[in-house]
Amino acid sequence: MAGLDSAKLKALLGDVASGRLQLPDFQREWKWDDDRIRAIIATVTLDYPLGVTMTLETGGASRFRTRPLTGVESGAASDPSLLLLDGQQRLTSLFQALYVADAPVRTVDTRGKPVRRWYYVDIAKATGSPSDRDESIISVPEDRILRRDFGRKVVHDLSDTLGECGAGLFPLRIVFDTQKVNAWRRVYEKVDEERNFDLWAKFEDQVLHPVRSFQVPMINLPSATSMDAVCAVFERVNTGGVPLNVFELLTATYAGDRTYTSRTGNYYDLPSTWRSIKEYVADRYPVLGRLEVDLDDGLSNSDFLQAVALVRTWNLKQLDPTVGISCKRRDLLELPLDDFEGLAPRLKDALEWAGGFLFSQCIVQAADLPYRTQVVPLAAVRAILGNELDSAEALQKITQWYWCGVLGEMYGGSTETRFTRDVEQLIAWIRDDGEVPDTIAEAFFFPERLRTLKTRNSAAYKGIFALLIRQGAVDWHYTDGPMPPGRLVEYGVEVRQVFPKNWVRRNLDERYPAGSIINKTPLSLRAAQALNGAPAAYLEPLAAAADMRSEWFDDVISTHLIDAKALRANDYVAFFEARATALEDLVYQAMGKRTTVVRGTPDEEGDR
Repeated sequence: MAGLDSAKLKALLGDVASGRLQLPDFQREWKWDDDRIRAIIATVTLDYPLGVTMTLETGGASRFRTRPLTGVESGAASDPSLLLLDGQQRLTSLFQALYVADAPVRTVDTRGKPVRRWYYVDIAKATGSPSDRDESIISVPEDRILRRDFGRKVVHDLSDTLGECGAGLFPLRIVFDTQKVNAWRRVYEKVDEERNFDLWAKFEDQVLHPVRSFQVPMINLPSATSMDAVCAVFERVNTGGVPLNVFELLTATYAGDRTYTSRTGNYYDLPSTWRSIKEYVADRYPVLGRLEVDLDDGLSNSDFLQAVALVRTWNLKQLDPTVGISCKRRDLLELPLDDFEGLAPRLKDALEWAGGFLFSQCIVQAADLPYRTQVVPLAAVRAILGNELDSAEALQKITQWYWCGVLGEMYGGSTETRFTRDVEQLIAWIRDDGEVPDTIAEAFFFPERLRTLKTRNSAAYKGIFALLIRQGAVDWHYTDGPMPPGRLVEYGVEVRQVFPKNWVRRNLDERYPAGSIINKTPLSLRAAQALNGAPAAYLEPLAAAADMRSEWFDDVISTHLIDAKALRANDYVAFFEARATALEDLVYQAMGKRTTVVRGTPDEEGDR
């Protein structure tokens, strides 16, 4: 059972130097700047509370790859007995400033510029009022020369002991080395015996003694602490403000797998495995991410782990019906490396299939993907069923499930429970061994929702955009056939306004919102450049540019489920009402069901 204890700062920094205390590899890098380092030194010299440091004893079931704290020599012990979970920024800063005597601290200034600094304390200021203690801590450039007037004038040369003593600036890097402190004191007292003898006695009592006896409050977790608990504790107490990603924790865990290391002679590099998978699927289907932007743009590493966990727990359930299908954090943290290695290739293939499925639904870019999370159960089902999913009947079922999830906005909240239900229910339904999945049965789309769909913040908005292309919309510039999914990016196809917003506002009231998806349609950039003014003004030039008679171009317009007659008459109300009915039918066709329950209008942008 963990309890609150304390340890002397000197002993703790000694453990850092020896490698007895190290970091689990999921910890971020040390990043404190010069101002924060000086502030924490002042805190220690005043013997003010520092904040609790948390450690984990090694030797338990949770084995992580480890690394020394920044600034520790590479010769430190390789097998730590304690792992630092909380307090890295504080201990690293104090270690480098107070314990490493032969190297300046590599930090950054207030502008983020890399600098190297030594830390000193002004003896005269430090022995004055405690309120002046922050000002008494001074950082000095790497050459230990203090200058002013933009570096033209030397104020103090601290490159040797005599210069330090003459300036009355004590080098904090030797504070724990009694012999060096005594040698420094003797020089300091000789500089001005009458003044410095008494001043040193006060300095030793008010500054040196508090630092040497400083106690760091500690919570030490026993080695039997579970990985889930480690993760939860880290998230609750870590003062860096960045939540711990389960992927990072597994990265350190897999890297610390000694069985794998002894078998291969190297540690398991989970990030490299993920990168190769992400590059493979995103290169083929950019809807799953854009690697030039960010490795976790689109499909994330946590999404992949959840899909693996779903398949793993499904397999376990086939052997033991009492096992539940799950992909909660606990399931991810308990995912054995052997199981991950065995399942990762299957999920890679499943993601490639999912990318192809989305492409067939005319969803080709990550920005147009209604729900990234819905790819998780989709890939898991494919990994489990494999080629069973390729029959026409199975594809029809998976397509209905997908669009019910999108247009019913079923994946907008907590998704883990829906993941597990969808995997189990979809597989049973596809195998004709179960009822229609809840995601289909519970999905509703209300006609009023069309009026409130105005931005990409809504999955249904993105879904209707894709459905319009899927059902055969022909571009108003490239009029040689329905917009091919593979050319959408090349053509710059986006959602474009049919009636200009300002025109609608001038002529109509808010019952017919100009920003609604009803007044928008997918068009290329070239077509959009011609949409100047009301429709009656831009349709004839568009038809002429396409070398089409007006009635033929009306057929092109109708592929967008738009009443061309209303458009040519600038009759926005007739256009709006006819388009709303057509889009409603399009939605219900994709969902394979029609809403019959009368309910209130969902909230704006629909986080249902």
